[in-house]
Amino acid sequence: MMDDSIIKVENLTRKFGDFTAVDHISFEVERGEIFGFLGGNGAGKTTAMRMLTGLLAPTEGKAWVAGFDVEKQAEQVKKQIGYMSQKFSLYEDLTVRENIRLYGGIYGLSNNVISQKSQQLIERLGMQELQKKKIGSLPLGWKQKLAFSVALIHEPQIVFLDEPTGGVDPITRRQFWEQIYKVAEEGTTVFVTTHYMDEAEYCDRVSIMVDGRIDALDNPAALKEEFKAVDIEEVFIQLARGAKRGEG
Repeated sequence: MMDDSIIKVENLTRKFGDFTAVDHISFEVERGEIFGFLGGNGAGKTTAMRMLTGLLAPTEGKAWVAGFDVEKQAEQVKKQIGYMSQKFSLYEDLTVRENIRLYGGIYGLSNNVISQKSQQLIERLGMQELQKKKIGSLPLGWKQKLAFSVALIHEPQIVFLDEPTGGVDPITRRQFWEQIYKVAEEGTTVFVTTHYMDEAEYCDRVSIMVDGRIDALDNPAALKEEFKAVDIEEVFIQLARGAKRGEG
């Protein structure tokens, strides 16, 4: 695997019976890159992400994440990555501090490190007044910030964000992307799926999946030029018109 590629994928394929969810995709992601992974419902992007995070074994092909084979070294892969889903993965009936402690333990940090990082994280987010509040009582924007910070608590090389801004308002989305830029500048690779095509413009490079294949991959400016489109949404619409799979 190349030194500057933190993710390398070669003909990665996943079949469920006769159905091919991911169809021989190949791409690389560089260290510190913000990589947008786009596709409509049923395009295969969630299945692909599950393979890259070691949660699902490929049917064919190979992939390496942070130098580890996703099929043969899934446990090592999991130690190198952070993950945040659209539902934020936080426990609603636990407090802010309890959630931080729980995930610190899941990621294998010692009690001393968890205590230190908890305090740093709470201060950095300005959540001193909220640290004893249950997650269920917090506004969506606070949950989002906390979930992102918790996904990074063990200082992973890569963070996978699966529809991280779903359901939040445009101002909160913009603030969240400022957080993404900051961690990328610090060297963390960000692999993000999103339904919001304007967010694709914030990525260093974008891939667009259709029917389990990657039909386009480049930086946003190059894609717009190639497809003679005013924005990434128009590029996406042009490619999605050829999709054979329905929504869902």
